[in-house]
Amino acid sequence: MADKIKLVRNDTRPSLVCTLTDETTGIAIGLTGATVRMKFRAAGDTTVRSILTGTVTDPANGVVVFFWATDPTSLAGDAGDYEGEIEITFQDGQIQTVYDLLKFKLREEF
Repeated sequence: MADKIKLVRNDTRPSLVCTLTDETTGIAIGLTGATVRMKFRAAGDTTVRSILTGTVTDPANGVVVFFWATDPTSLAGDAGDYEGEIEITFQDGQIQTVYDLLKFKLREEF
């Protein structure tokens, strides 16, 4: 993903809707019974600021929604660049991490 998702400090919306697909085939990753989490941190930092557990809304089509309101402190950091890593834990306990990071730009609120 080349574009940055633009957010405002201390907001709890909008939700982040992701469709997870296999990079090689383009086919949706089946999420039935899976737990999907997004680790969120400042770009270039090693400390994870927040871990959001997504809500799988369409498991057959790989759709998951992350709600910032589940951890209102997620967007309470300094303005700047942030990144998110999505990790899927399947029903059988196996883990797959989405290779590409999500990119975010957080600005100060008025």
